[in-house]
Amino acid sequence: MSNFTNDLPRNTILGVQFLFVAFGATVLVPLLVGINPSIALFSAGVGTLIFHLITRGMVPVFLGSSFAFIAPIVEATRLFGFAGTLSGIIAVGLVYVIMSAVVKWRGIVFIEKIFPSVVVGPVIMVIGLSLASVGVDMAGTDWLLAVVSLLTAIVVVVYTRGLIKLIPIFCGIAVGYILALIMGKIDYSLINEASWIAFPEFVKPEWHWGAIIYMIPVAVAPLIEHVGDMYAIGAVAEKNFVRKPGLHRTMLGDGIATAFAGLVGSVPNTTYSEVTGAISLTKVTNPLVLRIAAITAIVFSLIGKVSGVLKSIPQGVLGGIMLLLFGMIAP
Repeated sequence: MSNFTNDLPRNTILGVQFLFVAFGATVLVPLLVGINPSIALFSAGVGTLIFHLITRGMVPVFLGSSFAFIAPIVEATRLFGFAGTLSGIIAVGLVYVIMSAVVKWRGIVFIEKIFPSVVVGPVIMVIGLSLASVGVDMAGTDWLLAVVSLLTAIVVVVYTRGLIKLIPIFCGIAVGYILALIMGKIDYSLINEASWIAFPEFVKPEWHWGAIIYMIPVAVAPLIEHVGDMYAIGAVAEKNFVRKPGLHRTMLGDGIATAFAGLVGSVPNTTYSEVTGAISLTKVTNPLVLRIAAITAIVFSLIGKVSGVLKSIPQGVLGGIMLLLFGMIAP
């Protein structure tokens, strides 16, 4: 008990640090698809805790939302409305649940046969290309902010080392936001009107077959990414998470977390490669640290001012980062 008490401050700092590493998936995705970031923080935190419960607390994972979902959610919302799109997100979670059962029944080799790289590659490329027009439109609202944010993120990726190299999105947004602050382009009303304590804005999903059929194929790329993440985290922790607790359990955790996100009005929750990279870099493989990150996300989701600040990020800044994501995904 004394060791736990002594390590708690350090683990708490590490947990908050991992949340910032996952900033892109946790906050940027909801901002780009047009929903309140507080609900995404809440669902990411709860989803991560669900994942840890299903995987018996053995796997050091924090769940965010794959950038692969941005363009499909934006388009599905345009076609079917956001409430209808949520039924598609729930369906994506159920695909994970079904695949977890298949993995338990037939093993990982069966999944690799269904989704070889020749199939996954073009899917990811199409997703990347579909982001281009959205990114250009957002950047066009203020090209100076967009270019500064984009260049900052690129410099971080190319020229920095260590943990900071893993947070180019956070750095790009931070520098773009500071520049917007200096130029007087921040809408303070969004911050001033936000309450200090506020519950996330839950949205009830509406059943829509069109949205379900539209969203299900998007599950392919994050599904493959999940498998890679489990191998990568296992290599760092020197444990075989694919065998124990088992890939079927980790997929099930992802699926239930994603279905939960759809039920409360949020974006899908999946394992996130940047967090995997941070675990590899820091060698922090204690699952407790990631659970602290999850609890921190839930706490932040209840602070209305945090949501107000995030919603005040100019479209130009977000557009610049969107162009970076387009460049990262399309190749």
